[in-house]
Amino acid sequence: MLKELQEKVLADREELFAVMQRLIQIRSYSGQEEEVVTYIMEKMAEFGFDEVWSDGLGNAIGRIGDGPVKIMWDAHIDTVKVTENERWKFPPFEGKIADGKIYGRGVVDEKAAMAGYLFAGKAIKEVFKEQPLPFTLYVVGSVLEEDCDGYPLRHIIEKEGIKPDYVLLGEPTDLRVYRGQRGRMEIEIATYGKSAHGAHNQQGVNAVYKMAAIVKEIEQLDKNLQPVEPLGKGSATVSDISSKAPSLCSVPDYCRIHIDRRLTVGEDQTLVLEQFRQIADRLQIEAEIEVPVYHGKSWKGTEFEQEAYFPTWILEEEHPLVKAGLAAAAQVLGQAQSGVWSFSTNGVATAGRHHIPTIGFAPGKEELSHSDREELVLDDLLKAAQVYAVFPFTLMETINRK
Repeated sequence: MLKELQEKVLADREELFAVMQRLIQIRSYSGQEEEVVTYIMEKMAEFGFDEVWSDGLGNAIGRIGDGPVKIMWDAHIDTVKVTENERWKFPPFEGKIADGKIYGRGVVDEKAAMAGYLFAGKAIKEVFKEQPLPFTLYVVGSVLEEDCDGYPLRHIIEKEGIKPDYVLLGEPTDLRVYRGQRGRMEIEIATYGKSAHGAHNQQGVNAVYKMAAIVKEIEQLDKNLQPVEPLGKGSATVSDISSKAPSLCSVPDYCRIHIDRRLTVGEDQTLVLEQFRQIADRLQIEAEIEVPVYHGKSWKGTEFEQEAYFPTWILEEEHPLVKAGLAAAAQVLGQAQSGVWSFSTNGVATAGRHHIPTIGFAPGKEELSHSDREELVLDDLLKAAQVYAVFPFTLMETINRK
């Protein structure tokens, strides 16, 4: 049966590549995904998915089967923007195919997984037709991930009432089974002073000078953070700084910094905020320290907000879901390896907030994401689609064996 599923995907090889090309040709920046959502839903319906819809946020969702075990495949279908300074080998929305590769914005991050899911679902429907399946498979093309990672799946779980038992993410893993990621959070720190004319600056209190001392301490904090396997070390980066004063000839009475804090195993929001409070206390500087709230609107006009905290998560190597992913990869590739991401994914919602077992598997190299070097080996896309097709069945076998 697993071989038959693989052969079905293989038979659709050229159509798979054509659909992948079309996904790249449809520009889908965050908040502008309507056209690609419509295209994906049309393909789901064409391929015989049992139910197809777009939820209240604008995610594309297709269902196959109605068995008791709920599995979710997620691929975010929005992309970051192309900038005028990028130097692409081929136009980023052409979907150029050359020398066994496809080029363009989103080929790695992460429309390849969506293409693979579609044809894996097609294969399952063709092999099993109307036979009952032991699982319910939700195939999700999620929106807005680049703007607010995790929120689209939080919406599905918390607003739409679909809570899967297991999740497979389509962020690039270079055909390895990934089982976790560093978390991240954003922090804003503000200091206050007293403004005065620059000619009489001794009469003022410079908020920038106060902040300079804090920034120096944050630099040292970053150097002192220790690695924790398998995710490595966290980091603290001052990514933006601004100040306010009556004029450019005045002492600033306000200064603000924005910090990107990456979180390893054992680091969470409480710990991080305390680290920054201790810095201010040690320096005897009064400072406001807070986690900003992201406000957004989807292509459907749905407004939402989320605190800028995205928890770390890790699944043990011996977890049944990891074993099932490795078994599916080995079935197709002949071997399988595990790993972890360096960047953040929608797993911050499923695994980080809702503690749903989550893994990732997809073609493409993570380091090519968000760059003008995005390219994908088409044979890797084909292999990934075959892995997706057999994965629900290796998962059921692993669960039943347990």
